[in-house]
Amino acid sequence: MKVAAIQMVSATVPEVNCLAAESLIQQAAEQGAQCIVLPEYWPLMGKRDTDKLSIAEPFGDGPMQQWMSEKARQHGIWLVGGTIPLVSPDAGKVFNSTLVYGPDGAVQARYDKIHLFGFQKEQESYEESRTITAGTQPVSFSAGDLRIGLSICYDVRFPELYRAMGACDLLLVPAAFTYTTGQAHWEILLRTRAVENQCYVLACGQGGLHENGRRTWGHSMLIDPWGKIIDVLPEGEGIVSGILDTALIADIRASLPALNHRKLR
Repeated sequence: MKVAAIQMVSATVPEVNCLAAESLIQQAAEQGAQCIVLPEYWPLMGKRDTDKLSIAEPFGDGPMQQWMSEKARQHGIWLVGGTIPLVSPDAGKVFNSTLVYGPDGAVQARYDKIHLFGFQKEQESYEESRTITAGTQPVSFSAGDLRIGLSICYDVRFPELYRAMGACDLLLVPAAFTYTTGQAHWEILLRTRAVENQCYVLACGQGGLHENGRRTWGHSMLIDPWGKIIDVLPEGEGIVSGILDTALIADIRASLPALNHRKLR
């Protein structure tokens, strides 16, 4: 299967972001991608953390979900919708959710971000728990013969999440990593997740200076099970892609059966 990550620099207007995403999805599909991933917060990088509340949708209904379903069906692809805000039972909060649409446009999986980012350094401060309700369940799904695990941004720092999914062929990481933490840790964390789980990792980032003043790290990348970076886009809008070789996964797991050597489970 050929996979692709759509790197964006999302703005404060959802309609603008939909147009940008639509163009890049079409390009990736025309290049043969069968599974396409959007970044975290693709529909909106608001001026305030609370802006996402105004566009939150109930699960199963709403313009963002309809749009993703239509694009998956139109191009006959697996579309992993980065994250959108879904209605939460907690007042003043939303779920930050990844929805997966199959080639028929139907929802195949939903993952609510479990680990909520918190960071404070000098004038830079983030606290997702103020506006986001944490998810509780690891999620993976099947696309053809592939088993694909879902995670979001800050989740990449928690290796136990990926082990809880069982053996996957591909791990997905839609993200909006900050420039500060991304510069320090993004690549090493992603390559480590690939090596320790002996599978592909496709990380799909926001990448640039946003209209709201925030700067994200970008560097969307596809990494193979040996930790080799197959493709990467440092900054700006664009596409990262590559073909998954299941024979390579099997060969690495056979020659270095680390997953079978685990003692603590």
